[in-house]
Amino acid sequence: MKIKAYVLREMGLPGPYEKSRPLRLETVVLDPPGPGEVLVRIRATGLCHSDLSVIDGSRPRPMPMVLGHEAAGEVVDVGPGVTDLRPGDHVVSAFVPSCGHCLPCQEGRPAMCEPGNAANVAGTLLSGEIKLHLDGEKLHHHLGVSGFAEYAVMDRRSLVKVDPDLPFDTLAVFGCAVLTGVGAVVNTARVPDGSTVAVVGLGGVGFSALLGAQLAGARRLIAVDIHPKKLELATDFGATDVFDARDPDVVRQIRELTGGGVDFAFETAGSVDAMSVAYGITRRGGTTVTSGLPHPDHQFAFPLVTMTVEERTVKGSYMGSAVPARDIPRYIELYRRGKLPIEKLLSDRVPFERLNEGFDRLRRGDAVRQVAVMP
Repeated sequence: MKIKAYVLREMGLPGPYEKSRPLRLETVVLDPPGPGEVLVRIRATGLCHSDLSVIDGSRPRPMPMVLGHEAAGEVVDVGPGVTDLRPGDHVVSAFVPSCGHCLPCQEGRPAMCEPGNAANVAGTLLSGEIKLHLDGEKLHHHLGVSGFAEYAVMDRRSLVKVDPDLPFDTLAVFGCAVLTGVGAVVNTARVPDGSTVAVVGLGGVGFSALLGAQLAGARRLIAVDIHPKKLELATDFGATDVFDARDPDVVRQIRELTGGGVDFAFETAGSVDAMSVAYGITRRGGTTVTSGLPHPDHQFAFPLVTMTVEERTVKGSYMGSAVPARDIPRYIELYRRGKLPIEKLLSDRVPFERLNEGFDRLRRGDAVRQVAVMP
């Protein structure tokens, strides 16, 4: 079938993107779903830093590619072997398809799925297939989703069925921002009630981590960022204290405020500088968690002796250490009960035809989470 989709052909084009237009809306060919695959009508897709990182070249991926990985939509058709979804079902995407058979999957860690991550790096579906074409050229899939399009074919294991009574723009953010940010707190770090917590980097994931820490019962919740407007918003997300990361004395100030540092610090900006702050404000015996995605060449250094004499823990968190089929419905139910007010994340609804402008706002730090809505 022929569909409209945004195609990225070249990484690293200069901003503003409204003028350079790295994302070009094209009429492309989408193959029908094969075994274990699902055709989804995309209704809403979030604009995430993981997409921006491909656009600006800091997260290299094979080109050309259709971006978008935080999507919600409606099932249109299913391929052979798919028996638990039917046309009309509402679904949310998960950006790592899990094979269910590799060692990480068997250990209950689907975010670490080896075939799933290999397919994501290669820009294919879990089967190794590419379903998108333009003038005979293959268009790579982004994280098995490619949600900046009217329709997408995804592996069944990239999708979580959800109740049909919530709006699609709200549902979309559960697939990445909420899954990653809340999951880093409750799954990766397992923050206990009464802890002191800091979040360094206030994007969609960082603000979700604030909500997750508030849900976990943090007694002190510190927000750190370089954008004053985001620091102003942080109190609405439960922050008890805010600090400007541009202040060269920020680490000392936070350590002094907390009597030696926080129990848990979360780096969510994908920045070495942010990670340095997060590590610096973690107390002796505390835990530093990073869920940001910096350029693969970037290195983080710290005094190795502190790992021993201070009994420090440094952990990575990918996709919030989530089990999407378990966690997305769980977080949706918490949202229904008012315990995860994720509607605060939705700063803008972006018309589908103005996607480049949305990424300009994201690049400037002017938005928390924008969602592109389909007409």
